[in-house]
Amino acid sequence: MTTAAGASLAPLVRTSGVCKAYRSAAETVWAARDVDFTARAGEFVCVYGASGSGKSTLLNLLAGLDLADSGEIRVGGVDVGTADEAQRAELRLRTVGVVFQEHNLIEEFTAVENVALPLEARGVPVAEAREQALEQLSRVGLADLAERLPWQLSGGQRQRVGVARALTGQRAVLLADEPTGALDSVATQELFELIRKLCDDGVLAVVCSHDPRCRDFADTVYEVIDGRLESRS
Repeated sequence: MTTAAGASLAPLVRTSGVCKAYRSAAETVWAARDVDFTARAGEFVCVYGASGSGKSTLLNLLAGLDLADSGEIRVGGVDVGTADEAQRAELRLRTVGVVFQEHNLIEEFTAVENVALPLEARGVPVAEAREQALEQLSRVGLADLAERLPWQLSGGQRQRVGVARALTGQRAVLLADEPTGALDSVATQELFELIRKLCDDGVLAVVCSHDPRCRDFADTVYEVIDGRLESRS
């Protein structure tokens, strides 16, 4: 895979010496160990590794959903470690969108209503939020399905709605944790193709995935081994 167009820009995400451990009386498990990592706008980063190796912890740390024991994490210019809970929530509303294996859509809301939610949480008027949400649904190829409820969509379509919601409001960073884990082969291929296209348009995507096809679409590949991030590019 060729280097992303935005690779020469200043990093959107940078970590330095990040450590995170879970300790019990019996053992210490390192979820992140001296992690140094940079990623830029337009870059598709694939992270893989065995279950329990620390992939999900890395994404949670980047999103400010969890805090490191030591080291520095900067996302979109924000020092995640020193930010308070409200500032980290604001980071997720304005800069970072997260997609999980399960789509986590609100079942009673249509696709466009789900995508508009982060904007409404920021105080954007309903009509304007809907307009922007429709633009995001068009971006992921679902403009014609905007009024459908989640149960009326396929698994792949629901994940695309999740991606649209994660990026609404011009958020620049997409963090995806096993986004194809519940999808069939065709939908998996289509989702990776979509993320690749979004990165070509300037989004930074960090995708944790067991699926080897993720590596085929990525600019940069890392393996997590006992919390350590090893380059495989």
